[in-house]
Amino acid sequence: MKSLDTLIRLKRFQAEEKRRHLAQIETMIAEFDRMARDLEREIEAEEQRSGITDTQHFAYSTYARAAATRRDNMRRSADELKGQLSEARLAHDEALDELKKMEALGERERVEAPVEMAPRNIAGRARAVLGA
Repeated sequence: MKSLDTLIRLKRFQAEEKRRHLAQIETMIAEFDRMARDLEREIEAEEQRSGITDTQHFAYSTYARAAATRRDNMRRSADELKGQLSEARLAHDEALDELKKMEALGERERVEAPVEMAPRNIAGRARAVLGA
């Protein structure tokens, strides 16, 4: 029983680690998306300030070009993380399934253990009552 409790705690810890990893990826995706939106606004503001929106124009803003590159990198990184997110969700779901199986096994063992002990307890009480 003690080893099963240890195994359940281990599975619980693993499931929690997978949940934290999943939350971390979701946070990073949200942060990259926010940063890409901020860069997009900065690019638009710079284009309005300079009056040139054609990226091929020789006088196109260097700052806007660099911001566009950073924005594109942020979007690419967010897309890569979205692939990792689906893998992390699967790993988290599997860890939860394993935890549920271990908890069910532990519960089954706890329910069956008192049934096995009951006859001995009854016999011991009977001897005590009878004075044997």
